[in-house]
Amino acid sequence: MNPRSVVRQALERVESGFDAAFGARLNPLYQLGALGWFFYWIVAVSGLYLYVFFDTGIERAYASVEYMTHEQWYAAGVMRSLHRYASDALVVVVLLHLAREFVLDRYRGARWFPWFVGTPILWLIYASGISGYWVVWDKLAQYVAVATAEWLDALPIFGEPIARNFLHESVLSGRFFTLMVFIHIAVPLILLLVMWIHISRHTHARSNPPKALAIGSLAALVVLALAYPAVSQGPANLNEVPAVVSLDWFYLPLYPLFDRYSGLALWGLVGGVTLLLALLPWLPPKRVSAAATVHLDNCNGCGRCEADCPYSAITMVLRTDGAPFSQQAQVDDGRCVRCGICTGACPTATPYRRRSELVAGIELPQLSMQSLRDGTVAAVEKLRGDTKVIVYACDSAAARGLENDHTAVVNVPCVGHLPPALLDFTLTRRHADGVLLAGCRRGDCAFRLGIDWTEQRLAGLRDPYLRKRVPRERIHCVWAGFDGRAVLLREAAAFTERLRSLGSFKPGERGPAGAPAGTMVEN
Repeated sequence: MNPRSVVRQALERVESGFDAAFGARLNPLYQLGALGWFFYWIVAVSGLYLYVFFDTGIERAYASVEYMTHEQWYAAGVMRSLHRYASDALVVVVLLHLAREFVLDRYRGARWFPWFVGTPILWLIYASGISGYWVVWDKLAQYVAVATAEWLDALPIFGEPIARNFLHESVLSGRFFTLMVFIHIAVPLILLLVMWIHISRHTHARSNPPKALAIGSLAALVVLALAYPAVSQGPANLNEVPAVVSLDWFYLPLYPLFDRYSGLALWGLVGGVTLLLALLPWLPPKRVSAAATVHLDNCNGCGRCEADCPYSAITMVLRTDGAPFSQQAQVDDGRCVRCGICTGACPTATPYRRRSELVAGIELPQLSMQSLRDGTVAAVEKLRGDTKVIVYACDSAAARGLENDHTAVVNVPCVGHLPPALLDFTLTRRHADGVLLAGCRRGDCAFRLGIDWTEQRLAGLRDPYLRKRVPRERIHCVWAGFDGRAVLLREAAAFTERLRSLGSFKPGERGPAGAPAGTMVEN
Protein backbone atom coordinates (compact mmCIF):
# COMPACT_ATOMS: atom_id res chain seq x y z
CA MET A 1 0.00 0.00 0.00
CA ASN A 2 1.45 3.36 -1.03
CA PRO A 3 1.82 6.29 1.41
CA ARG A 4 -1.13 8.17 -0.10
CA SER A 5 -3.41 5.18 0.56
CA VAL A 6 -2.22 4.97 4.17
CA VAL A 7 -2.93 8.67 4.70
CA ARG A 8 -6.29 8.31 2.98
CA GLN A 9 -7.29 5.48 5.30
CA ALA A 10 -6.28 7.59 8.30
CA LEU A 11 -8.30 10.50 6.91
CA GLU A 12 -11.40 8.37 6.45
CA ARG A 13 -11.11 7.08 10.00
CA VAL A 14 -11.06 10.63 11.29
CA GLU A 15 -14.03 11.43 9.07
CA SER A 16 -15.85 8.39 10.45
CA GLY A 17 -15.57 9.97 13.89
CA PHE A 18 -17.06 13.19 12.54
CA ASP A 19 -19.81 11.15 10.86
CA ALA A 20 -20.66 9.63 14.22
CA ALA A 21 -20.73 13.06 15.87
CA PHE A 22 -22.49 15.13 13.21
CA GLY A 23 -23.96 12.68 10.70
CA ALA A 24 -22.72 12.36 7.13
CA ARG A 25 -24.82 15.24 5.81
CA LEU A 26 -23.45 17.67 8.40
CA ASN A 27 -19.87 16.42 8.54
CA PRO A 28 -17.79 19.64 8.28
CA LEU A 29 -14.93 17.78 6.58
CA TYR A 30 -17.24 17.12 3.62
CA GLN A 31 -18.25 20.79 3.51
CA LEU A 32 -14.88 22.55 3.68
CA GLY A 33 -15.36 24.45 0.42
CA ALA A 34 -18.86 25.59 1.34
CA LEU A 35 -17.69 26.55 4.83
CA GLY A 36 -14.98 28.68 3.22
CA TRP A 37 -17.67 30.63 1.38
CA PHE A 38 -19.71 30.92 4.56
CA PHE A 39 -16.82 32.30 6.61
CA TYR A 40 -15.97 34.70 3.79
CA TRP A 41 -19.48 36.18 3.95
CA ILE A 42 -19.26 36.50 7.75
CA VAL A 43 -15.99 38.40 7.31
CA ALA A 44 -17.51 40.59 4.59
CA VAL A 45 -20.70 41.44 6.49
CA SER A 46 -18.91 42.08 9.79
CA GLY A 47 -16.32 44.17 7.94
CA LEU A 48 -19.00 46.37 6.37
CA TYR A 49 -20.57 46.92 9.79
CA LEU A 50 -17.22 47.86 11.33
CA TYR A 51 -16.41 50.24 8.48
CA VAL A 52 -19.42 52.36 9.45
CA PHE A 53 -17.73 53.21 12.77
CA PHE A 54 -14.11 53.11 11.60
CA ASP A 55 -12.17 56.35 11.17
CA THR A 56 -9.70 55.97 8.29
CA GLY A 57 -7.52 58.83 9.53
CA ILE A 58 -4.30 57.58 11.06
CA GLU A 59 -4.75 59.77 14.13
CA ARG A 60 -8.23 58.42 14.88
CA ALA A 61 -8.05 54.83 13.64
CA TYR A 62 -6.97 53.30 16.93
CA ALA A 63 -9.46 55.37 18.94
CA SER A 64 -12.36 54.35 16.70
CA VAL A 65 -11.46 50.67 17.06
CA GLU A 66 -11.24 51.08 20.84
CA TYR A 67 -14.68 52.69 20.85
CA MET A 68 -16.14 49.73 18.99
CA THR A 69 -14.38 47.23 21.22
CA HIS A 70 -15.28 48.73 24.60
CA GLU A 71 -18.05 51.30 24.31
CA GLN A 72 -20.11 49.32 21.82
CA TRP A 73 -18.92 45.88 22.90
CA TYR A 74 -22.40 44.34 22.56
CA ALA A 75 -22.58 45.06 18.78
CA ALA A 76 -19.46 46.41 17.08
CA GLY A 77 -17.27 44.64 19.62
CA VAL A 78 -18.90 41.31 18.81
CA MET A 79 -18.64 42.11 15.12
CA ARG A 80 -14.92 42.81 15.48
CA SER A 81 -14.39 39.46 17.16
CA LEU A 82 -16.51 37.70 14.54
CA HIS A 83 -14.44 39.42 11.86
CA ARG A 84 -11.24 38.14 13.47
CA TYR A 85 -12.33 34.60 14.24
CA ALA A 86 -14.16 34.02 10.95
CA SER A 87 -10.98 35.15 9.16
CA ASP A 88 -8.99 32.57 11.12
CA ALA A 89 -11.61 29.91 10.39
CA LEU A 90 -11.38 30.75 6.69
CA VAL A 91 -7.65 30.01 6.73
CA VAL A 92 -8.23 26.72 8.57
CA VAL A 93 -10.91 25.36 6.23
CA VAL A 94 -9.04 26.45 3.09
CA LEU A 95 -5.83 24.73 4.18
CA LEU A 96 -7.76 21.61 5.22
CA HIS A 97 -9.61 21.65 1.91
CA LEU A 98 -6.33 21.86 0.02
CA ALA A 99 -4.75 19.03 2.02
CA ARG A 100 -7.83 16.83 1.70
CA GLU A 101 -8.07 17.23 -2.08
CA PHE A 102 -4.39 16.33 -2.33
CA VAL A 103 -4.74 13.19 -0.22
CA LEU A 104 -7.80 12.08 -2.22
CA ASP A 105 -5.97 12.82 -5.51
CA ARG A 106 -8.68 15.17 -6.70
CA TYR A 107 -6.44 17.79 -8.24
CA ARG A 108 -4.91 16.19 -11.35
CA GLY A 109 -6.18 15.42 -14.82
CA ALA A 110 -9.33 17.36 -15.70
CA ARG A 111 -9.46 18.69 -12.13
CA TRP A 112 -6.32 20.80 -12.51
CA PHE A 113 -8.27 24.02 -13.04
CA PRO A 114 -9.83 24.54 -9.56
CA TRP A 115 -6.54 23.51 -7.94
CA PHE A 116 -4.53 25.91 -10.09
CA VAL A 117 -6.98 28.76 -9.44
CA GLY A 118 -6.86 27.93 -5.74
CA THR A 119 -3.18 28.94 -5.58
CA PRO A 120 -3.83 32.70 -5.94
CA ILE A 121 -6.74 32.32 -3.53
CA LEU A 122 -4.20 31.54 -0.80
CA TRP A 123 -2.25 34.71 -1.61
CA LEU A 124 -5.40 36.83 -1.64
CA ILE A 125 -6.61 35.44 1.69
CA TYR A 126 -3.31 36.22 3.37
CA ALA A 127 -3.08 39.65 1.74
CA SER A 128 -6.59 40.42 3.02
CA GLY A 129 -5.80 39.28 6.54
CA ILE A 130 -2.38 40.89 6.85
CA SER A 131 -3.64 44.23 5.52
CA GLY A 132 -6.46 44.00 8.06
CA TYR A 133 -3.95 44.06 10.90
CA TRP A 134 -2.49 47.31 9.57
CA VAL A 135 -5.72 49.28 9.81
CA VAL A 136 -6.20 48.67 13.56
CA TRP A 137 -2.97 50.62 14.10
CA ASP A 138 -1.99 49.14 17.43
CA LYS A 139 1.42 47.77 18.37
CA LEU A 140 0.82 44.53 16.48
CA ALA A 141 -0.20 46.57 13.42
CA GLN A 142 2.99 48.59 13.71
CA TYR A 143 5.10 45.43 13.90
CA VAL A 144 3.30 43.85 10.94
CA ALA A 145 3.47 47.04 8.86
CA VAL A 146 7.20 47.58 9.40
CA ALA A 147 8.10 43.90 8.89
CA THR A 148 5.95 43.66 5.74
CA ALA A 149 7.41 46.89 4.32
CA GLU A 150 10.96 45.66 4.88
CA TRP A 151 10.08 42.33 3.28
CA LEU A 152 8.64 44.09 0.22
CA ASP A 153 11.72 46.31 0.05
CA ALA A 154 13.82 43.18 -0.47
CA LEU A 155 12.34 43.06 -3.99
CA PRO A 156 13.87 45.59 -6.43
CA ILE A 157 10.50 46.81 -7.71
CA PHE A 158 9.95 50.04 -5.77
CA GLY A 159 11.61 53.35 -6.50
CA GLU A 160 11.99 54.18 -2.83
CA PRO A 161 11.92 51.90 0.21
CA ILE A 162 8.41 51.51 1.61
CA ALA A 163 9.83 51.13 5.11
CA ARG A 164 10.74 54.82 5.10
CA ASN A 165 7.06 55.57 5.70
CA PHE A 166 7.45 54.06 9.20
CA LEU A 167 10.61 55.77 10.40
CA HIS A 168 8.73 57.96 12.89
CA GLU A 169 5.29 59.47 13.47
CA SER A 170 5.85 62.65 11.46
CA VAL A 171 6.78 60.69 8.31
CA LEU A 172 3.74 58.45 8.03
CA SER A 173 1.27 60.08 5.67
CA GLY A 174 -2.48 59.91 6.10
CA ARG A 175 -2.72 59.18 2.39
CA PHE A 176 -0.54 56.13 2.79
CA PHE A 177 -2.76 54.87 5.59
CA THR A 178 -5.87 55.49 3.48
CA LEU A 179 -4.23 53.44 0.73
CA MET A 180 -3.83 50.54 3.17
CA VAL A 181 -7.53 50.75 4.05
CA PHE A 182 -8.39 50.73 0.35
CA ILE A 183 -6.21 47.63 -0.18
CA HIS A 184 -7.96 45.88 2.71
CA ILE A 185 -11.31 46.48 0.96
CA ALA A 186 -10.21 45.89 -2.63
CA VAL A 187 -8.33 42.61 -2.12
CA PRO A 188 -11.35 40.74 -0.65
CA LEU A 189 -13.41 41.85 -3.66
CA ILE A 190 -10.79 40.38 -5.98
CA LEU A 191 -10.79 37.28 -3.78
CA LEU A 192 -14.55 36.93 -4.28
CA LEU A 193 -14.09 37.00 -8.06
CA VAL A 194 -11.35 34.37 -7.99
CA MET A 195 -13.41 32.17 -5.65
CA TRP A 196 -16.23 32.28 -8.19
CA ILE A 197 -13.82 31.30 -10.97
CA HIS A 198 -12.57 28.49 -8.73
CA ILE A 199 -15.98 26.76 -8.79
CA SER A 200 -17.09 27.94 -12.25
CA ARG A 201 -16.57 24.50 -13.80
CA HIS A 202 -18.70 22.75 -11.18
CA THR A 203 -22.37 22.30 -11.95
CA HIS A 204 -24.65 22.48 -8.91
CA ALA A 205 -21.71 23.88 -6.93
CA ARG A 206 -22.32 23.93 -3.19
CA SER A 207 -21.28 27.36 -2.03
CA ASN A 208 -23.54 27.23 1.03
CA PRO A 209 -23.16 24.64 3.79
CA PRO A 210 -26.28 22.87 5.13
CA LYS A 211 -28.38 25.24 7.22
CA ALA A 212 -27.82 23.35 10.48
CA LEU A 213 -24.04 23.37 9.97
CA ALA A 214 -24.07 27.08 9.10
CA ILE A 215 -26.10 27.95 12.19
CA GLY A 216 -23.88 25.79 14.40
CA SER A 217 -20.70 27.35 12.99
CA LEU A 218 -22.02 30.88 13.44
CA ALA A 219 -23.15 30.09 16.99
CA ALA A 220 -19.70 28.73 17.84
CA LEU A 221 -18.07 31.90 16.52
CA VAL A 222 -20.46 34.08 18.51
CA VAL A 223 -19.73 32.14 21.70
CA LEU A 224 -16.00 32.48 21.03
CA ALA A 225 -16.42 36.20 20.39
CA LEU A 226 -18.22 36.69 23.70
CA ALA A 227 -15.85 34.49 25.69
CA TYR A 228 -12.61 35.80 24.20
CA PRO A 229 -13.26 39.16 22.53
CA ALA A 230 -10.64 40.44 20.12
CA VAL A 231 -8.74 43.38 21.63
CA SER A 232 -5.97 45.72 20.55
CA GLN A 233 -2.42 45.62 21.92
CA GLY A 234 -1.94 49.28 22.75
CA PRO A 235 -1.60 52.22 20.34
CA ALA A 236 1.13 52.18 17.71
CA ASN A 237 4.08 54.51 18.33
CA LEU A 238 6.65 54.74 15.52
CA ASN A 239 9.08 56.44 17.91
CA GLU A 240 9.33 53.16 19.81
CA VAL A 241 10.01 49.58 18.73
CA PRO A 242 7.35 47.16 20.06
CA ALA A 243 9.05 44.83 22.51
CA VAL A 244 6.38 42.15 22.86
CA VAL A 245 3.36 41.43 20.62
CA SER A 246 0.95 38.51 20.40
CA LEU A 247 0.81 37.05 16.90
CA ASP A 248 -2.12 35.56 15.05
CA TRP A 249 -0.47 32.30 14.03
CA PHE A 250 -3.06 31.62 11.35
CA TYR A 251 -2.01 34.68 9.35
CA LEU A 252 1.44 35.59 10.64
CA PRO A 253 3.45 32.36 10.97
CA LEU A 254 6.31 33.67 8.79
CA TYR A 255 6.91 36.90 10.67
CA PRO A 256 9.19 35.49 13.41
CA LEU A 257 11.45 34.28 10.58
CA PHE A 258 12.03 37.85 9.37
CA ASP A 259 14.47 38.39 12.23
CA ARG A 260 16.54 35.32 11.31
CA TYR A 261 16.54 35.16 7.53
CA SER A 262 16.89 37.66 4.73
CA GLY A 263 13.88 38.97 2.87
CA LEU A 264 15.08 37.43 -0.40
CA ALA A 265 15.44 34.01 1.26
CA LEU A 266 11.86 34.16 2.49
CA TRP A 267 10.64 35.34 -0.91
CA GLY A 268 12.41 32.33 -2.37
CA LEU A 269 10.69 30.04 0.16
CA VAL A 270 7.21 31.48 -0.41
CA GLY A 271 7.68 31.67 -4.19
CA GLY A 272 8.96 28.10 -4.33
CA VAL A 273 6.04 26.74 -2.30
CA THR A 274 3.60 28.69 -4.48
CA LEU A 275 5.17 27.38 -7.69
CA LEU A 276 5.16 23.82 -6.33
CA LEU A 277 1.47 24.05 -5.42
CA ALA A 278 0.58 25.47 -8.83
CA LEU A 279 2.46 22.73 -10.69
CA LEU A 280 1.37 19.76 -8.55
CA PRO A 281 -1.35 18.64 -11.00
CA TRP A 282 1.44 17.85 -13.48
CA LEU A 283 3.98 16.38 -11.04
CA PRO A 284 3.44 13.82 -12.44
CA PRO A 285 0.48 14.29 -14.82
CA LYS A 286 -2.39 11.91 -14.30
CA ARG A 287 -2.79 9.11 -16.79
CA VAL A 288 -6.33 9.30 -18.10
CA SER A 289 -8.42 7.09 -20.31
CA ALA A 290 -10.53 8.30 -23.22
CA ALA A 291 -13.20 10.90 -22.50
CA ALA A 292 -16.91 10.21 -22.93
CA THR A 293 -17.87 9.80 -26.58
CA VAL A 294 -21.09 10.93 -28.23
CA HIS A 295 -22.73 8.57 -30.73
CA LEU A 296 -25.04 10.73 -32.80
CA ASP A 297 -27.00 7.77 -34.16
CA ASN A 298 -28.39 7.30 -30.65
CA CYS A 299 -28.32 10.89 -29.31
CA ASN A 300 -31.67 12.67 -29.41
CA GLY A 301 -30.39 15.88 -27.86
CA CYS A 302 -32.47 15.52 -24.68
CA GLY A 303 -29.85 17.33 -22.56
CA ARG A 304 -29.95 14.97 -19.59
CA CYS A 305 -26.22 14.28 -19.81
CA GLU A 306 -25.51 18.01 -19.75
CA ALA A 307 -27.75 18.49 -16.72
CA ASP A 308 -26.13 15.64 -14.78
CA CYS A 309 -22.45 16.22 -15.62
CA PRO A 310 -20.71 17.37 -12.42
CA TYR A 311 -17.97 19.36 -14.18
CA SER A 312 -19.66 21.22 -17.05
CA ALA A 313 -17.88 18.96 -19.54
CA ILE A 314 -20.96 18.57 -21.75
CA THR A 315 -22.75 21.27 -23.72
CA MET A 316 -25.66 21.04 -26.10
CA VAL A 317 -24.87 22.40 -29.56
CA LEU A 318 -26.70 22.64 -32.88
CA ARG A 319 -27.19 19.36 -34.69
CA THR A 320 -24.54 18.47 -37.27
CA ASP A 321 -25.79 15.21 -38.81
CA GLY A 322 -29.14 16.30 -40.23
CA ALA A 323 -31.15 14.14 -37.80
CA PRO A 324 -34.61 15.47 -36.86
CA PHE A 325 -33.41 16.83 -33.53
CA SER A 326 -32.39 20.39 -32.79
CA GLN A 327 -29.37 19.64 -30.59
CA GLN A 328 -26.64 17.15 -29.84
CA ALA A 329 -24.26 16.63 -26.94
CA GLN A 330 -20.66 17.75 -27.22
CA VAL A 331 -17.92 16.69 -24.77
CA ASP A 332 -15.00 18.87 -23.72
CA ASP A 333 -12.16 16.35 -23.29
CA GLY A 334 -10.26 18.74 -21.04
CA ARG A 335 -13.10 18.91 -18.52
CA CYS A 336 -14.33 15.30 -18.66
CA VAL A 337 -13.29 13.35 -15.55
CA ARG A 338 -14.32 9.95 -16.98
CA CYS A 339 -16.94 9.25 -14.31
CA GLY A 340 -19.62 7.92 -16.68
CA ILE A 341 -22.44 9.80 -14.94
CA CYS A 342 -23.54 11.01 -18.39
CA THR A 343 -24.11 7.39 -19.46
CA GLY A 344 -26.26 6.79 -16.40
CA ALA A 345 -28.35 9.80 -17.45
CA CYS A 346 -28.76 8.77 -21.11
CA PRO A 347 -32.20 7.32 -21.99
CA THR A 348 -30.62 5.18 -24.73
CA ALA A 349 -28.29 3.44 -22.25
CA THR A 350 -30.52 0.40 -22.03
CA PRO A 351 -29.22 -3.17 -22.02
CA TYR A 352 -32.46 -4.56 -23.51
CA ARG A 353 -31.57 -3.69 -27.11
CA ARG A 354 -31.26 -6.81 -29.24
CA ARG A 355 -32.00 -5.94 -32.87
CA SER A 356 -29.38 -3.21 -33.11
CA GLU A 357 -25.92 -2.79 -31.65
CA LEU A 358 -25.97 -1.80 -27.98
CA VAL A 359 -24.47 1.69 -28.16
CA ALA A 360 -25.64 4.51 -25.89
CA GLY A 361 -25.93 8.10 -27.05
CA ILE A 362 -22.97 8.92 -24.80
CA GLU A 363 -20.65 6.48 -23.06
CA LEU A 364 -17.10 5.79 -21.97
CA PRO A 365 -15.15 3.92 -24.69
CA GLN A 366 -13.30 1.89 -22.05
CA LEU A 367 -16.56 0.77 -20.40
CA SER A 368 -19.36 0.88 -22.94
CA MET A 369 -22.89 -0.26 -22.24
CA GLN A 370 -22.20 -3.39 -24.29
CA SER A 371 -19.16 -4.30 -22.20
CA LEU A 372 -21.00 -3.44 -18.98
CA ARG A 373 -23.90 -5.70 -19.89
CA ASP A 374 -21.60 -8.50 -21.06
CA GLY A 375 -19.49 -8.13 -17.93
CA THR A 376 -22.58 -8.42 -15.75
CA VAL A 377 -23.78 -11.56 -17.51
CA ALA A 378 -20.32 -13.15 -17.46
CA ALA A 379 -19.83 -12.39 -13.77
CA VAL A 380 -23.17 -13.89 -12.79
CA GLU A 381 -22.64 -17.04 -14.86
CA LYS A 382 -19.75 -17.96 -12.57
CA LEU A 383 -21.96 -17.93 -9.49
CA ARG A 384 -23.24 -21.04 -7.78
CA GLY A 385 -25.90 -21.39 -5.15
CA ASP A 386 -29.57 -20.54 -4.70
CA THR A 387 -29.11 -16.82 -3.95
CA LYS A 388 -27.09 -14.75 -6.40
CA VAL A 389 -25.97 -11.20 -5.71
CA ILE A 390 -24.35 -8.80 -8.15
CA VAL A 391 -22.32 -5.96 -6.62
CA TYR A 392 -21.73 -2.83 -8.67
CA ALA A 393 -18.84 -1.11 -6.90
CA CYS A 394 -17.31 2.27 -7.69
CA ASP A 395 -13.54 2.64 -7.71
CA SER A 396 -13.63 4.28 -4.27
CA ALA A 397 -15.54 1.44 -2.61
CA ALA A 398 -13.71 -1.22 -0.60
CA ALA A 399 -15.21 -4.12 -2.57
CA ARG A 400 -12.14 -6.33 -2.37
CA GLY A 401 -12.89 -9.70 -0.84
CA LEU A 402 -16.63 -9.64 -1.57
CA GLU A 403 -16.49 -12.26 -4.32
CA ASN A 404 -17.64 -15.77 -3.38
CA ASP A 405 -19.86 -18.54 -4.76
CA HIS A 406 -22.99 -16.39 -4.62
CA THR A 407 -21.60 -12.86 -4.98
CA ALA A 408 -20.00 -11.26 -8.05
CA VAL A 409 -18.45 -7.80 -8.30
CA VAL A 410 -18.53 -5.50 -11.33
CA ASN A 411 -16.44 -2.34 -11.01
CA VAL A 412 -17.51 1.01 -12.43
CA PRO A 413 -15.90 4.45 -12.11
CA CYS A 414 -18.91 5.78 -10.19
CA VAL A 415 -22.29 4.37 -9.18
CA GLY A 416 -23.79 7.26 -11.15
CA HIS A 417 -22.48 5.51 -14.27
CA LEU A 418 -25.17 2.83 -13.87
CA PRO A 419 -28.40 3.53 -15.77
CA PRO A 420 -31.42 2.28 -13.81
CA ALA A 421 -32.29 0.10 -16.80
CA LEU A 422 -29.22 -2.03 -16.06
CA LEU A 423 -30.49 -2.81 -12.55
CA ASP A 424 -33.90 -3.56 -14.09
CA PHE A 425 -32.23 -5.90 -16.61
CA THR A 426 -30.13 -7.65 -13.96
CA LEU A 427 -33.15 -8.44 -11.78
CA THR A 428 -36.06 -8.92 -14.17
CA ARG A 429 -34.00 -11.12 -16.50
CA ARG A 430 -33.18 -13.20 -13.43
CA HIS A 431 -29.43 -12.80 -13.70
CA ALA A 432 -29.35 -12.11 -9.97
CA ASP A 433 -31.69 -12.17 -6.99
CA GLY A 434 -30.37 -8.89 -5.65
CA VAL A 435 -28.24 -5.91 -6.58
CA LEU A 436 -25.90 -4.19 -4.13
CA LEU A 437 -24.54 -0.76 -4.99
CA ALA A 438 -21.27 0.05 -3.23
CA GLY A 439 -20.01 3.61 -3.42
CA CYS A 440 -18.18 6.43 -1.72
CA ARG A 441 -19.16 7.82 1.64
CA ARG A 442 -22.32 9.91 1.61
CA GLY A 443 -21.51 13.56 1.21
CA ASP A 444 -18.10 12.75 -0.26
CA CYS A 445 -18.72 11.27 -3.70
CA ALA A 446 -15.44 11.21 -5.65
CA PHE A 447 -17.34 12.76 -8.56
CA ARG A 448 -19.48 15.07 -6.43
CA LEU A 449 -22.97 14.05 -7.60
CA GLY A 450 -22.85 10.32 -8.30
CA ILE A 451 -24.58 9.26 -5.08
CA ASP A 452 -27.18 12.03 -5.25
CA TRP A 453 -28.18 11.27 -8.82
CA THR A 454 -28.24 7.49 -8.14
CA GLU A 455 -30.57 7.85 -5.18
CA GLN A 456 -32.85 10.21 -7.06
CA ARG A 457 -33.04 7.86 -10.06
CA LEU A 458 -33.86 4.90 -7.83
CA ALA A 459 -36.53 6.93 -6.05
CA GLY A 460 -38.14 8.02 -9.34
CA LEU A 461 -37.23 11.67 -8.77
CA ARG A 462 -34.79 12.05 -11.66
CA ASP A 463 -34.78 10.80 -15.22
CA PRO A 464 -34.03 8.14 -16.13
CA TYR A 465 -35.78 6.55 -13.18
CA LEU A 466 -36.07 2.96 -12.06
CA ARG A 467 -39.32 1.42 -13.26
CA LYS A 468 -41.95 0.51 -10.69
CA ARG A 469 -41.85 -3.14 -11.70
CA VAL A 470 -38.46 -3.54 -10.01
CA PRO A 471 -38.80 -4.65 -6.36
CA ARG A 472 -36.92 -2.11 -4.26
CA GLU A 473 -36.23 -4.55 -1.45
CA ARG A 474 -33.88 -6.38 -3.80
CA ILE A 475 -31.65 -3.33 -4.17
CA HIS A 476 -29.30 -2.37 -1.37
CA CYS A 477 -26.99 0.66 -1.28
CA VAL A 478 -23.92 0.87 0.93
CA TRP A 479 -22.04 4.18 1.00
CA ALA A 480 -18.96 3.12 2.95
CA GLY A 481 -16.01 4.51 1.00
CA PHE A 482 -12.38 3.52 0.68
CA ASP A 483 -11.96 2.44 4.31
CA GLY A 484 -15.37 0.84 4.73
CA ARG A 485 -14.49 -2.76 3.94
CA ALA A 486 -15.79 -4.11 7.24
CA VAL A 487 -19.08 -2.26 6.83
CA LEU A 488 -19.45 -3.44 3.25
CA LEU A 489 -18.73 -7.09 4.12
CA ARG A 490 -21.22 -6.98 6.98
CA GLU A 491 -23.95 -5.37 4.90
CA ALA A 492 -23.37 -7.70 1.96
CA ALA A 493 -23.79 -10.72 4.24
CA ALA A 494 -26.96 -9.29 5.82
CA PHE A 495 -28.37 -8.43 2.39
CA THR A 496 -27.74 -11.98 1.16
CA GLU A 497 -29.57 -13.44 4.17
CA ARG A 498 -32.49 -11.10 3.54
CA LEU A 499 -32.65 -12.22 -0.08
CA ARG A 500 -32.70 -15.85 1.03
CA SER A 501 -35.76 -15.13 3.14
CA LEU A 502 -37.44 -13.54 0.11
CA GLY A 503 -36.68 -16.52 -2.10
CA SER A 504 -35.74 -16.43 -5.76
CA PHE A 505 -36.91 -13.48 -7.77
CA LYS A 506 -40.02 -14.12 -9.86
CA PRO A 507 -40.99 -11.97 -12.86
CA GLY A 508 -43.84 -9.65 -11.95
CA GLU A 509 -42.83 -9.56 -8.29
CA ARG A 510 -43.52 -6.17 -6.70
CA GLY A 511 -42.31 -4.60 -3.53
CA PRO A 512 -44.66 -3.08 -0.94
CA ALA A 513 -46.54 0.01 -2.09
CA GLY A 514 -44.52 3.12 -1.48
CA ALA A 515 -41.39 1.11 -0.69
CA PRO A 516 -38.24 3.24 -0.63
CA ALA A 517 -35.72 2.95 -3.44
CA GLY A 518 -33.51 0.40 -1.77
CA THR A 519 -31.90 0.50 1.63
CA MET A 520 -29.20 3.08 2.19
CA VAL A 521 -26.37 2.30 4.59
CA GLU A 522 -23.61 4.76 5.46
CA ASN A 523 -20.22 4.17 7.01
